[in-house]
Amino acid sequence: MSAQPADPTCPVARTVDIVGDKWSLLIIRDAFDGIRRFNQFQRDLGIARNILAARLRDLVHAGILRVENATGGSAYQEYVLTDKGEDLFDLIVSLRQWGQAHAFAPGEPHSVLIDATTGEPVPRLSYTTPDGGRIQARQARVRKVGEP
Repeated sequence: MSAQPADPTCPVARTVDIVGDKWSLLIIRDAFDGIRRFNQFQRDLGIARNILAARLRDLVHAGILRVENATGGSAYQEYVLTDKGEDLFDLIVSLRQWGQAHAFAPGEPHSVLIDATTGEPVPRLSYTTPDGGRIQARQARVRKVGEP
């Protein structure tokens, strides 16, 4: 993580500075999938130990993960999403849904995010106005710092 994002007034730049590399995003994805231990992350991701240790340290430092003693009284530590980390759910779902739509050939099998209660696929994320209308990218703009 760099000390200063390219655009210090941009929330996207600051977010990318914290979680914008491949390994950090995949660690967060795995944490949402219930992976908690170093060796589980390493096995699932096939990541080098030194890179995994650095990314976990950065995510803990950023307040996205916290370290807890493992359940069951073992000597292991576990990495658990904090509330701040849980707030990344929409980002991970957005990446997943974009990938489902654009990174697979038609009919190519892929994992599917489902509602744990109903077993149904989670509907596509969309953003709405206070009156319930759907907001598309062309209907939004960024108000830069200092603009009225």
